[in-house]
Amino acid sequence: MYLWHFSFYTFAQTIVVPDFPSMSSLTDSENIQRLTQEVISLLKKLIETPSFSKEEENTAVLIQDFFRQREIPFHCKRNNVWAYNKYYDAAKPTILLNSHHDTVKPNKSWTLDPFQALVEDDKLFGLGSNDAGGCLVSLIATFCHFYDRKDLNYNIVIAATAEEEISGKEGLEIVVPELPEISFAIVGEPTEMHLAVAEKGLLVLDCTAKGKSGHAAREEGDNAIYKAIQDIEWIRNYQFPKVSPTLGPVKMSVTIINAGSQHNVVPDTCTFTIDVRATDQYTLEEIIEVIQENIQSEVSARSIRLRPSSIPMDHPIVQAGLKFGRTAYGSPTTSDQALLTCQSLKMGPGHSERSHTANEFIYLHEIEAGILQYISMLEEVVTM
Repeated sequence: MYLWHFSFYTFAQTIVVPDFPSMSSLTDSENIQRLTQEVISLLKKLIETPSFSKEEENTAVLIQDFFRQREIPFHCKRNNVWAYNKYYDAAKPTILLNSHHDTVKPNKSWTLDPFQALVEDDKLFGLGSNDAGGCLVSLIATFCHFYDRKDLNYNIVIAATAEEEISGKEGLEIVVPELPEISFAIVGEPTEMHLAVAEKGLLVLDCTAKGKSGHAAREEGDNAIYKAIQDIEWIRNYQFPKVSPTLGPVKMSVTIINAGSQHNVVPDTCTFTIDVRATDQYTLEEIIEVIQENIQSEVSARSIRLRPSSIPMDHPIVQAGLKFGRTAYGSPTTSDQALLTCQSLKMGPGHSERSHTANEFIYLHEIEAGILQYISMLEEVVTM
């Protein structure tokens, strides 16, 4: 019988399945081939089940069913699902494998049905196939491969999480407190299985320039738009002196501006928004302080949750990837990696440029190769 422990969605829900002996009598190669086909089948089901951010409950059930069918105990909180290796040992360090099962909404340029898992010439089409379904199922296969191994020097936990596409607060962020201390993490995002050893953080700042209203026909008022223009010009031209060797410079862009109510009134306020892509050379607080010291406008940070992340080049998992011929680079985009305080590597099958595009797809051979690379890299680490 399954045991359920939950209190609505405030606390983690835990599902425990019976402890059955391993059913695998196959060779590693045969087992990996079988796992690959099983997770591709899972990916097709995920594609055909809408899972927009905050609406992932049905894909969460599919992932639960996959674990249940394999007799793997799992845990749930909101629309997040995670599981531990069979011989989890609290005395050992823990590796986190994480990717997300939410998607963006399909854009109007789709000519295929975004919720039909269509295979043509090795391409699997469908919403979320590339971002990040292929990554997620490849990591699930990797976890299953190591699940009942007794010879591991690390624990392995797999987390299929929600709300990544909107940087939501009820995805990985609410799972991390439920986990043991994480030694390092692999975050599945489409990188062509290259090694994103660093990732820029995201800081969104809402700024308000204040003036004084007056009639536009007379020399009255203090135009807030002009004050905002001065600040925006500083933002456009300023360069933070410290440049990251992997992520490059901090990048600031003004992306929204609003002011005025009618043509003949000098506006007394002008608001604008700054998108800041932060590097590992500055804390988000340091960046805010520099901006506040140099502009007239009031500055308010929407959040300081999405911090830059990195992993050293000499880390064993990075060295394992380099050994297999992969390239290390710094990623300008933000993922759930920003919510982790441990060292983390972003890596997965698929191509970033296909994400959020019409007729999104992933090659089946990318998933197959991704599973093999994940397993091979972790073998270099978990049995050291």
